[in-house]
Amino acid sequence: MSMPATQIRRGNVILFNGEPHRVIEFHHHTPGNLRAFVQAKMRNIKTGSTTEHRFRAADTVEKAQMETHELQFMYKDSHHYHFMNNESFEMLMLDDEILGDSGQWLTENMVILAEFYNNQAIGVDLPSSLELEVVETEPTMTGATKTAMTKPAKLSNGVTVQVPSFINEGDMLRVDPREGKYLERAK
Repeated sequence: MSMPATQIRRGNVILFNGEPHRVIEFHHHTPGNLRAFVQAKMRNIKTGSTTEHRFRAADTVEKAQMETHELQFMYKDSHHYHFMNNESFEMLMLDDEILGDSGQWLTENMVILAEFYNNQAIGVDLPSSLELEVVETEPTMTGATKTAMTKPAKLSNGVTVQVPSFINEGDMLRVDPREGKYLERAK
């Protein structure tokens, strides 16, 4: 679907040089007595590389036809992560290249959103927070309450994050999988 370059907005996915790119930033400029243009910063969805391009106001761009599906994580074998599409109940296999750092955060029956372009998964979106149990950490240090000290803690999914010194084994934590950071104790 074609649209004028002046309608480019942040978050749009457009085809640029034959590949899908997500618009990260855009600025519509109309300098004095010159022609208007749109300066866009874009990220290639397949490769992750960023690029900037100046579109003339008269240019048209092709909007990419993206689909989003809810996938439920089932299990991981030696090469692939196996998911079930919650809408069609179809089984899908995704590899490390598509999941990137998100793969380490997956737990059984977790529901994620996956973006598809031309019926191929090109990226996943994890929930903004996860509740996981601490399975291994150093004991609490007494008397170390005056300074904000952190220590490593291994979570039930095998990921290690930095946590405050008062966290103990068996505590349930809320973590941000996108940043890999401790948020708070789970209530």
